[in-house]
Amino acid sequence: MRAMRLAVAVPLLLSLEMPISLKGQELQQQSPPEVLAIIDGKQLSRAELESKQAAKLLPARDQYYKAQREALDQLIDESLLEMQAQRESLTVHQLLEKHVISKVKDPTDDQLEVYYEGVQTDQPFPAVRDKILDTIRQRRTANARKAYLSSLRNQANLEVLLASPSVDVALGDGPTRGTPNAPVLLIEFADYECPYCQKISADLKKLEGEYSGKVLFAFKDYPLPMHKHAQKASEAARCAGLQDKFWDYHDLLFDKVSVLEINQLKDYARTLKLDIAKFDQCLDSGETAAAVKKDQEQGQKLGLTGTPSFFVNGHFFSGAATYTMLREIVNQQLAFLAASQKKPAGGR
Repeated sequence: MRAMRLAVAVPLLLSLEMPISLKGQELQQQSPPEVLAIIDGKQLSRAELESKQAAKLLPARDQYYKAQREALDQLIDESLLEMQAQRESLTVHQLLEKHVISKVKDPTDDQLEVYYEGVQTDQPFPAVRDKILDTIRQRRTANARKAYLSSLRNQANLEVLLASPSVDVALGDGPTRGTPNAPVLLIEFADYECPYCQKISADLKKLEGEYSGKVLFAFKDYPLPMHKHAQKASEAARCAGLQDKFWDYHDLLFDKVSVLEINQLKDYARTLKLDIAKFDQCLDSGETAAAVKKDQEQGQKLGLTGTPSFFVNGHFFSGAATYTMLREIVNQQLAFLAASQKKPAGGR
């Protein structure tokens, strides 16, 4: 089937737009600072508000963005169904009947009885059979609809232009890997005990391979209070970094390790053949604790409440991220940069 182009753009409110930092290259419209308040002649600008009150503003904007994105995804799905129905000269209901509902098979009675055994009820099987059947039908229909919509999205030339909220995030002198002058800077605030951070680690490596030369990856420590071993794990990775082995140690913790006790952290240094005396002294003395604290304080000023939290050229998203989400936002930033380079000087 011929691919179709479906570009969806939803204008962001002015309050959602903030300057984007691109490793020293700023892509922002030059305009006078917007004044929001005046106290005895002293002007308070939007830039000052964004800088000093980010901890209050960013989480609220993120919630609004997520609501926008959910609504946009629903609108995209509805549009895809309408466009496909028109191509097949059907109504949307007829389209779904043809490609979704007709494909759903009812379970056999044997399968229903197996399901019944897992239901906590005092009623006999004949009394609840139809309810069980209806539940399974609804579940299978929902899954079939989701799969069909996914196929329509894959066939379409779909561009999502809705951008997540952004904020300036200082890169600092922490660990990075990738091309230093890459057009996309991806900063991750993470916790070594966080299961979502561990899960996304493989996707970040995959992204690094796919976008070699286009993305610079930066890691910032954000050990959470409920994870009692995360602080020392962060310090240990920094200690390994003093021997130019930060990323080796970082990958070992995320990819293979579930135990983060002090003794184990030291054993991992031996696995990497580090200078053990220097590593142990570094970890025991808390030599790198200040560097970890610096990252923590930066995250707190940004209002981060969990991990992993990502900033892609300043654009924020957090929580249980997926490879698809990461890839989408990287592509979005690359497209934005390409468009800005094509724009003639002084043009709009």
